[in-house]
Amino acid sequence: MSRRDVFQLLLLSAVWGASFLLIEISGRSFPPAWVALLRVTFGAAFLWSVLKLKGRKLPPRRLIVPLLIVAFFNNALPFTLFALGERTVPSSIAAILNATTPIWALLLTLAVQSARPNRFITTGVLLGFGGVLIVVFSHGQDSGRYSDAAAFFRGVVFIAIASLGYAIATVIAKVKLKGLDPIGLATTQLSLAWLMVFPVAMLGAHPAAIQRSSILAIILLGVAGSGLAYLLYYDLLTRITSTHVVAVTYLLPIWGLFWGSIAHEPIRWTAYVGVAIVILGLILLNMTSLDKVKAFLSIPAKKVSAAETCDAG
Repeated sequence: MSRRDVFQLLLLSAVWGASFLLIEISGRSFPPAWVALLRVTFGAAFLWSVLKLKGRKLPPRRLIVPLLIVAFFNNALPFTLFALGERTVPSSIAAILNATTPIWALLLTLAVQSARPNRFITTGVLLGFGGVLIVVFSHGQDSGRYSDAAAFFRGVVFIAIASLGYAIATVIAKVKLKGLDPIGLATTQLSLAWLMVFPVAMLGAHPAAIQRSSILAIILLGVAGSGLAYLLYYDLLTRITSTHVVAVTYLLPIWGLFWGSIAHEPIRWTAYVGVAIVILGLILLNMTSLDKVKAFLSIPAKKVSAAETCDAG
């Protein structure tokens, strides 16, 4: 990779990594459904502008069912659950939990392909989940910021479900949405997600006292985390292989810890150990997966969909 590619890869990972902290800051003023609604609003508006300026095409209407399913699992559900989970879970821990997305995607792919994991895949999965468990349980009793351990673990469950949702969307998109214009697909996903989240936000709790920091955070979350990040991702794919772009997955929990430390979140030394173990597990999964699974998960440049990315949350 050139210096430009390395810089852009680091920038992309930093933007997605910051999304977890931006979700937490947005949640100080906006209920979870509103965080999701405003995020897709600003993200969709940004992508619609890019779509019109570049003359890109939307997906055909015949794909409305898989588009709706992917929009739900890749945007509407996880955006809401991450905001809900981060009411009781620090953003740095949320970033580490999000690193389970590629592990879930691999397990779902194995199930779809009726393939048996070899010992390397099994080791990678165990290491990945083991590292996450170390982080979760070591922070479970830390009540320096949150009310009790039960609330913390409820938040962990919400974020884990959100990460599983990303994985489900990845597998479905790979099967049903291959070869579509990526910008058009990302724009459609966020727009459909808006239609799903809007009634939930309207019927639920509404914002009361709104802080300026939350307004700025939600704008950045939508425009950068769900708009600009997609453009950086697809631009990278025009120059380097998808295998190299997958390196973003390894960097997200590191950036999550970095931004969390900047925000003075309580981070124990076990979090750094857990992240190292998770990254080792992810490397094993990407280096030693079954050929059949590799072929199924391989993403050709210029034809990757927005749902096939490991989103920031």
